[in-house]
Amino acid sequence: MEEIKSLFVKDKLEKTIESLKENGFEVEVVNTPAEAEELTLKLIPEGSSVSMGGSVTLNMTELLPKFRTEKYKFFERFNQPTWEDTVRVMRESLLSDYLVTGTNAVTEDGFLMQIDSGGNRVAGMAYGPNNVIVITGINKIVKDIHEGYDRLYYAGPLNSKRLNHKTPCNYSGKCEDCTTGMRMCNFVSVVKNGNRPFGKTHIIFINDNLGY
Repeated sequence: MEEIKSLFVKDKLEKTIESLKENGFEVEVVNTPAEAEELTLKLIPEGSSVSMGGSVTLNMTELLPKFRTEKYKFFERFNQPTWEDTVRVMRESLLSDYLVTGTNAVTEDGFLMQIDSGGNRVAGMAYGPNNVIVITGINKIVKDIHEGYDRLYYAGPLNSKRLNHKTPCNYSGKCEDCTTGMRMCNFVSVVKNGNRPFGKTHIIFINDNLGY
């Protein structure tokens, strides 16, 4: 039974990779977060400016301390004294050479889907940074956009609790379609093509179930 499940997952991954490549994305598969970290650092030349999205999967790598070194110009939004300073850095980071981020769902027909509270990740993945590197577990693969929306609204309450946003879904565990200022689902995007005006979108699949 486990072998059949493994073959099913492998077939789904291979189909998704083929679709992503047809849609202009660069795709690699690694086995561990450490390998994803190593590959990411190979893709980003030293001296590049780098921004990061908040992600449970990214937190499993050691990329953040690496980007904080003198080898890179890092847009530090995670350690600012005020919210106003954080917003300023997030806006400036839209001009980075590389955005490194996660995603909420990857469809078998080759689209990336994400949901955002503030919109900075959605904006960066759509336009701004020259290149985008997406690191994600294979558990984010869904059949299509409809199934992707289900996953987005599954992830929203979990991220609300992780970030301690004072939203109804933080307490109920499910989307309440609220109107609070800190809601997690203010912005939703579907990225259908990996080509960017000045670079590419590169996807690194970690062959494991990671993140939400």
